[in-house]
Amino acid sequence: MNKSIKYVTYQTFPAKTANSLQTISNIKYLVKNNINVELYFPLREKQSSSDLQELQNQYSFKETFKVVGITHKYLHGKINFLKPFWYNLSHILWSKNVVQNFFKHNTSDIFFTRSDWLAYYLAKQGSNVVFEVHQVSRVRNYVISKIKIFKNVKFIFLNQELSNYYLTPKQSLILHNGVDTSLYSNSELIKRENHIIYLGKLSRFNQPRGINQIIHWFNDFELKENYTLEIVGGNTSEVDEINKLIQKLNLTSVVTVSKWLNRKEAIKRIENSSIGLLVNSNLNTHSKYYTSPLKYFEYLYAKVKVVAVDFPSHRALPFSTNISFFDENNKESFINAVKNLKEIKPLNIDDLNTVTLEKRAKKIIEFIF
Repeated sequence: MNKSIKYVTYQTFPAKTANSLQTISNIKYLVKNNINVELYFPLREKQSSSDLQELQNQYSFKETFKVVGITHKYLHGKINFLKPFWYNLSHILWSKNVVQNFFKHNTSDIFFTRSDWLAYYLAKQGSNVVFEVHQVSRVRNYVISKIKIFKNVKFIFLNQELSNYYLTPKQSLILHNGVDTSLYSNSELIKRENHIIYLGKLSRFNQPRGINQIIHWFNDFELKENYTLEIVGGNTSEVDEINKLIQKLNLTSVVTVSKWLNRKEAIKRIENSSIGLLVNSNLNTHSKYYTSPLKYFEYLYAKVKVVAVDFPSHRALPFSTNISFFDENNKESFINAVKNLKEIKPLNIDDLNTVTLEKRAKKIIEFIF
């Protein structure tokens, strides 16, 4: 009998977000492992599309699976005030409607979701639910408190901190993100010595991630003379703003910034680098404690050494003993962390194979079935 999963989410696609990329990447490797996957999501943005070819082009994959885009007639994204309220209300109403109209009384299929209210309504009707938990929130606290004792619900937590926060429900698994190895070159690429790359969004939840501060630090003689910094992933306005800062600081020969790139080109940039940067702000609890950044695993697989701000979330990452940590808002600590990278050796192939999406998919399948 074929094993199948209905992946139902309040995310929308295509989108230039790490969460949407993680969802599609995980589905890709479930399909590669002979799981029949159906993806259901709301058409809640102008660019939302259920055209599989559009998703394949956006996320650089060839695998095929059923894609169902569902009408979204709610106010999230249409009103510019009280955005969290309208998001949550729309999420509740859309989720309830979808469960009633598409999956009512379905207790035979397995549902996979990262969306609170979908997990809630599916669990309450007795459906078999796998809820992947990637951060904390008041809504999530409520939902998990209501469904954690249900025998038809299983949890996947992205790191130990998240699992501890929710007191590790019985049917749960701790499973970090992983890397899509199919995007990497089969040949050895020439790495730019002492070239630091930061790949990803320049802000998180409308809060800065500390990139501007890092740029200012490159005014330091030791950094300016010995290292270069490449920033990849901003939108047009962010790139323009950072370029003005780079020019103002006279760092155009040392620091570069570019807009979002497709997956293969982004991985190629990483492969050509020698150092990968993980930076975030402690203004956001999720960033400090609960994140499992996809870019970290991409850095590792490219045999790029990693320098990271010293947060519990980064300490909880696999092979974190190989990370050179620096204190937030401390230039001298950052310089020392970069210099200390010469003592760190890249992981061997056996270790690298443990952080792949292939390995992650197999663990998910074993846990679910």
